[in-house]
Amino acid sequence: MKNLKKDASVRVRFAPSPTGYLHIGNLRAAIFNWLFARHNGGVFLVRVEDTDKERSKKEYTEYMLESLQWMGIDYDESIVMQSERVDVHREMIERLIKEGKAYRCYCTDEAIEKRKREEVGYDDLYSGYDGFCAERGITQEEKSAPFVVRFKLPKDRQTVKFHDLIRGEIVFELNQFDDFIIARSDGSPMYNLVVAIDDQFMNITHVIRGEDHISNTPRQILLYEAFGFNVPQFAHVPLILGPSGDKLSKRDAAVSVLEYRDAGYLPDALFNYLVRLGWSHGDQEVFTKDELIQYFDLDHVGKKGAIFDIDKLQWLNGVYIREMAAEKIAAIIEKDCKDVLLSWNEKQILKLIDLYKERSKTLKEIVDALVLLHNGPKEYDQKAVEKWINEKTAEYVQALIERLQKEDDFTHDHLAAMVKALCKDLSIKLVALAQPIRIALVGSSASPGIFDLLEIVGKEESIKRLVRLFDYIKGINLE
Repeated sequence: MKNLKKDASVRVRFAPSPTGYLHIGNLRAAIFNWLFARHNGGVFLVRVEDTDKERSKKEYTEYMLESLQWMGIDYDESIVMQSERVDVHREMIERLIKEGKAYRCYCTDEAIEKRKREEVGYDDLYSGYDGFCAERGITQEEKSAPFVVRFKLPKDRQTVKFHDLIRGEIVFELNQFDDFIIARSDGSPMYNLVVAIDDQFMNITHVIRGEDHISNTPRQILLYEAFGFNVPQFAHVPLILGPSGDKLSKRDAAVSVLEYRDAGYLPDALFNYLVRLGWSHGDQEVFTKDELIQYFDLDHVGKKGAIFDIDKLQWLNGVYIREMAAEKIAAIIEKDCKDVLLSWNEKQILKLIDLYKERSKTLKEIVDALVLLHNGPKEYDQKAVEKWINEKTAEYVQALIERLQKEDDFTHDHLAAMVKALCKDLSIKLVALAQPIRIALVGSSASPGIFDLLEIVGKEESIKRLVRLFDYIKGINLE
């Protein structure tokens, strides 16, 4: 990998809210931030935005950290827990009030609604809070009443604009905003306020996040500026969309990141896929992590939403599986194949993995195939039966059973020679016997080579399964 430019002043953060399981949209944001930091020789940080006491749960935080670890996304400094900084947030709120940049608002929702209808009137395009409490004296009676704290919009500007590193210049008209709330009536700080304060605390230089946060950006910029903080650069990534072009739903993709692990996807394959979902480097599809670090930049992140395609993810996962050593696959699937590992030796297991990985899109498919081969089929695929079983098949299978019972050499090459000789004696093509053997061993007509499978399953079990198929054939109507 060529030498990358180093800029330790680049500091980015991944800031999830632990109110649910980490999903792939958030994971892609983490990946983009991580790659941007690693490409620039910068710093990647994690901040858990857990100020929502009712919805934030410890298990979601733990799940998020486990997901990052599984994906190989490491962070460079201690995790910032936003809930541990609430006292700082409240101090900063008081500072804004003292500086006349925020104020206590005692207006109830009902009073605001009434004033809108009776005094202010509605705007067809926009109707917000009118700043009533900012311009009047508060009575002694009101001082003991509940209040929220509102940020006072500056009167000397008409717009808030910023240069988005993906989308270019974005402009918001300030008259489309009201004096927004920065602290609830219970004293808890609001999202936009704590983001601005903690970004400064963490010295964040670039904010890379989903486009659904664009509407938060002008409020956060106003707060950065009100505090005299440095305003970071922003990059808003398009959302991941479902096949219909709408917002990604639970039907289109797994709800949580670790569901992909449990479904047999490799972390590097998912990493690669999510990077390519919205970013490109020529026509290249498959990347090592070192290559992604080397090539990644925001200039090649698209502006349009990217369509999530499970078929393409499975294809890419299959590419990674085929490139992985059988020993490494065995270590990953060990917990799901205990019975198989107890019955077969390491050489057999690795041989089977090498056979099945060439035709598998997920590790789960390999596990399922090994377990099925180990336990034998509980039923036969009816389409395979209809295609490959006829009135003569029982005769062929019976002849094979008789030959196998006499065999002491149950190795691949010897079995191949014996079965081919039998087919010649029966005047049939190899497929006429090979497919029934597959059906007997695994229940369908799709499997790796039959002679490899016969050798691994062994003489006694192979004959047992062929006898079962013979009995099945004799019991069905083939007319």
